[in-house]
Amino acid sequence: MVDVLASLWPHLVSAVVLAMMVLAAAHVVLNKRDVRAAIGWVGLILLVPAAGPILYMLLGINRIRRRAAQLFRDARRYAHDTDVRPVTAATLPDFVGPGGAHLGELARVMAGIVPRALLPGNKVLPLFDGDEAYPAMLDAIEGAERCIAFETYIFDSDAAGRRFVDALGRAVARGVDVRVLVDDAGARYSRPPIDTLLRRAGVRTARFMPMLLPWRFAYFNLRNHRKVMVVDGEVAFTGGMNVRHGCVLADNPGYPTRDLHFRVEGPVVTHLMDVFAEDWAFSTREALEEERWFPHLRPAGPTLCRVIVDGPDENLDRLRWSLLGAIACAERSIRILTPYFLPDEALITALNVAALRGVTVDVVLPERGNLRLVEWAMWGELWKMLGRGVRVWLSKPPFDHSKLLVIDSGWALIGSANWDPRSLRLNFELGVECYDAALAQRLDAMVDARINESRRVSGDELAALPLALRLRNGVARLFKPYL
Repeated sequence: MVDVLASLWPHLVSAVVLAMMVLAAAHVVLNKRDVRAAIGWVGLILLVPAAGPILYMLLGINRIRRRAAQLFRDARRYAHDTDVRPVTAATLPDFVGPGGAHLGELARVMAGIVPRALLPGNKVLPLFDGDEAYPAMLDAIEGAERCIAFETYIFDSDAAGRRFVDALGRAVARGVDVRVLVDDAGARYSRPPIDTLLRRAGVRTARFMPMLLPWRFAYFNLRNHRKVMVVDGEVAFTGGMNVRHGCVLADNPGYPTRDLHFRVEGPVVTHLMDVFAEDWAFSTREALEEERWFPHLRPAGPTLCRVIVDGPDENLDRLRWSLLGAIACAERSIRILTPYFLPDEALITALNVAALRGVTVDVVLPERGNLRLVEWAMWGELWKMLGRGVRVWLSKPPFDHSKLLVIDSGWALIGSANWDPRSLRLNFELGVECYDAALAQRLDAMVDARINESRRVSGDELAALPLALRLRNGVARLFKPYL
């Protein structure tokens, strides 16, 4: 028997290795959308028979979406109706006038990407830096009568964070129903953690996806990057601003950060509250259903708004497709403001094609980033856009964390997402598209002010970088899928 096994084991091992190769190659062919990646993995599997399939199993299979889908499969979903009639592509010109009629094509594209309706009757007010945003948010908290829902990524326990804790504690003391949700990773940026201070103040709080639990280790990349606060179900704040003392420029903080946030009123606030309620229900199993969280809202302004929910679960790629749709529909101008700019090849091609069509494409980035590896990778990618007419500007310090896309001075996308793989593939993000010429023109003016303080990057500048820096940037860009 031993002799038989000794003679057969090489054939058995070969059969197992062959089966692994066939199964791995079949998985590549069936699941890899990128042809170049598929060819590379199949080549590795065939050329390295034993190690190739194992490496593909460990590194080549994208488990993020599957894990997210499994995790959120039974999550409670919210989709409250509003009392207003949604706007369609056909009726859009009635709201935006003839000057914005061409945006009907964009509205048609967005309707095919995003399931939520485009709602009229909203008022959207930009708030610049923590100097404007925090007082407005604190005033809303102080004036709350029924409920406050607040979720954010980073909530530091510094001077700014403690002002929010004190205000939320006072709200609880006067009988306001308060819920605060902070991402587990974002809660670790300061000590003591903010949820400790919130609980001491009597505020009901929770963390999104705690990572200390052993069964959650597989999901450490699934972070909630959304920022939204809803007061009495009527007034909301959203955008890209965290709660950190560095955002209050008037205080001359050690690490000053420019940023942009928005105050929102009108029917779209109901959909923003839906987003919070889903995240809260997932994190705590508490369902927020009472009317105080979802009151009937009247029109408050001229802006048409649609909430875009994005994440690695069933909402994957909605923001990425929204960016591609907006770029494709642009006729005159594309203005991008983002702290991290690592778009994928499809987005890069779309921006280049827009510039070749005669659209003015401006991308404004911080001259000095706060994440060195991301900054180096960004420098390693910029050459792909400088040869086709895309204009890239570097804004002087302080570091600019603002996130904004403005199309044709008539449409704007605001929210929490950056132009990088982490935001567009891994994080749970929130965006709001806004059709409003007056709002878009005000935001355009802000972008112009940034550009006037910036310098333009040229292809010659990139080519003149020392070899060591070009090598550094080239190596950094290899980590782009994880940044």
